[in-house]
Amino acid sequence: MTHIETLRKNYHQQICQHLLFVDSQGVPNNADKSSSLSTRIARAWLEQLPYSASQDAISGQTSGKRFEELTAQFLEESFEQLRHLRPGDWRFEVHRRVEEFAQYEHLADLALMLKDNKLLRSTLGDYIILPDIILSRRPIEDAQINEHQEIVSPNSAPKYSPLRQVNSNSPLLHASISCKWTIRSDRSQNSRTEALNLIRNRKGHTPHIAIVTAEPLPSRLASIALGTGDIDCVYHVALPELQAAVANDASAQEMLEVLTDGKRLRDISDLPFDLAI
Repeated sequence: MTHIETLRKNYHQQICQHLLFVDSQGVPNNADKSSSLSTRIARAWLEQLPYSASQDAISGQTSGKRFEELTAQFLEESFEQLRHLRPGDWRFEVHRRVEEFAQYEHLADLALMLKDNKLLRSTLGDYIILPDIILSRRPIEDAQINEHQEIVSPNSAPKYSPLRQVNSNSPLLHASISCKWTIRSDRSQNSRTEALNLIRNRKGHTPHIAIVTAEPLPSRLASIALGTGDIDCVYHVALPELQAAVANDASAQEMLEVLTDGKRLRDISDLPFDLAI
């Protein structure tokens, strides 16, 4: 078993132990009880995991926080194995405001202006974004840039690139990751709105924008995964297990194939590698 596979199994074990629970009717908490198909797939999906779910109910707010923390831990440990592919000072953090990063520093000044002007705020809206998980990179000191040969000197060009620490001490936002334990039509679109704000309001390169979910219903995965231009890709916490769970449902199986073959849905193990791109 490879190290990434081991980390993935540990991630699933933590999810089953601290996040996933089954109620008295045997319905996992990532299923929509009002949908027989969602319930059936969620049960079959859980049977594919080699761990037992908890019997203790977890509140929605608590489960959301735990999902973010467990996912951030998995991504940090997995990405650490790829440092030779992406050297640098990388940081995974939960709930850090985007205006603290180089591409979005100007939003802090805009937020102050909007705070004191209700008319502008009602017209322009709220520009402050708080991603669930962020991956950032610290700027590089000249000594590290000149490690093998003299490339820059204190007063030399480049004088504006934020990758160079003498130009900017603000970290660079490399990825914004939204965690959705489940996807419901009334809640899924806020991830798209957040993504579009990240794209439109940046000054610099666009960060990776991804969604991680445990949603069992393929049609609901499609509601957020289909289309391009805002979200890079949707990542399921256990995609092969979900594919096995829908093996007896032709419609659900076909939808998953559309999403995976169309490069709109991947497994959580793919995400650290995609972040290294």
